[in-house]
Amino acid sequence: MSIFSLKTRLFSLKVMFFLCFIEFNAIQAQDVETDAFFIKDIYDQALTDQMSYRWLHYLSENIGGRIAGSPQSMAAIEFTHQILDTLNCDQVYNQPCKVNYWYRGAKEQVRIVNHSKLGSIDLKCLALGGSGASPTAGLVAEVIEFSSIEDAKKNPSLMKGKIVFFSRPFDQKFVKTFHAYGSAVDQRVQGPNIAAKAGAKACIVRSMSSRTDDVPHTGGTLFDKEVSPIPAIAISTKAADQLKTAIAEGTTSIYVKTSCENRGEKQSYSVIGEIKGSEKPEEIILIGGHLDSWDVGGGAHDDGAGCVQSMEVIYLLQKLNYKPKRTIRCVLFQNEENGLAGGKEYARVSNENKEFHLAAIESDAGGFSPRGFGFDADTSVISKYIGFFKSWSELLEPYDLRIWKGGGGADIGPLKSQKGMLFGLSPDSQRYFDYHHTEIDRIETVHPRELALGSAAMTSLVYLIDKYGLTTP
Repeated sequence: MSIFSLKTRLFSLKVMFFLCFIEFNAIQAQDVETDAFFIKDIYDQALTDQMSYRWLHYLSENIGGRIAGSPQSMAAIEFTHQILDTLNCDQVYNQPCKVNYWYRGAKEQVRIVNHSKLGSIDLKCLALGGSGASPTAGLVAEVIEFSSIEDAKKNPSLMKGKIVFFSRPFDQKFVKTFHAYGSAVDQRVQGPNIAAKAGAKACIVRSMSSRTDDVPHTGGTLFDKEVSPIPAIAISTKAADQLKTAIAEGTTSIYVKTSCENRGEKQSYSVIGEIKGSEKPEEIILIGGHLDSWDVGGGAHDDGAGCVQSMEVIYLLQKLNYKPKRTIRCVLFQNEENGLAGGKEYARVSNENKEFHLAAIESDAGGFSPRGFGFDADTSVISKYIGFFKSWSELLEPYDLRIWKGGGGADIGPLKSQKGMLFGLSPDSQRYFDYHHTEIDRIETVHPRELALGSAAMTSLVYLIDKYGLTTP
């Protein structure tokens, strides 16, 4: 080949490469524009329809608190199944799981009795899930205070015959309130069991909240199988401060009365609706929340919000005539609050069926304005995903959303072994623990726009994952 021919050929290759580069970038720019307009359509539809708020109103106010195994939980299963049936899913079904039904019984009582300086004071309280019952007439004993379960473990002899009080408050220095919750919740989960093993008559814990008020917060506590449950009660943060003051000023005795009972194993269900993928149906994108709530209040933020947002993802995709490449599956898990039976059973069945969840997105942090998504995955695959999300930033940033490492959720956690991505929707959390596990977790604490923004955020992420997958070429 002559030098002239070689130069001509090289020039032609350069021109061809340049034209391909221009064409590639033009296609990329066109895709970005298409994606931006579709995501805008998602937000427009969510903010004008606000279907999730209408569903949540019924779930919270008509059905109310729905602890797993209760008649209210069965009503919630029927209601959400019917809603999913109206959304043109390819299939809707209930997945069985066995749950333990804990029953609160009559209103619990906690009272400081005959204090030398303060007299008798009723304290706002709620029994913890898993609490045992007091004698029918109640019980009275002296209170001993611990600021940590470590201190209690070191002094078991001091607890015998007493009522143990765990008084550690939230650490207000944490900007992220979930970190404050994590640093304090061990005394609620483990404290009553430690007290029972040491021979205590009852256990009281300061409510898990960042606010000082008279609203007590329930929540789960765990007793070892060989330990007989004692009365385990949360008192409001204001009541906890009163009790702490009383103890500091002299010997303090408390009257406690509970009538809780474990009603045994019950048949329950998680509710599932899905749209089959047109190209890669074997790759599943899950969106979900947990349908059960505590038996007080309406479970609006925890986790009615996550359930209706997940259903609204299906609604929005259908409303916008979007045909997914991958299977989109909405799962409303049962029994997250006191057992995780639904999440564990879902993963067991999925693994047995050799399914693959490319992504699972859980909403279980309230119906407040979304800030983005935390993500997690098996350590063997997470490195191949991390850089991928940077390309979506310009599409999500106009909606104040970002994606960061560190997230997921309790119900989708058992799916980690499938080596897909686990996401947790992360709303603004500053007010979440004002309402979490309380009787005031009702519809009036949820703003319709904030709830709809969470639905739109989840739908936008589902759209991007479905269109592009999660691995770079």
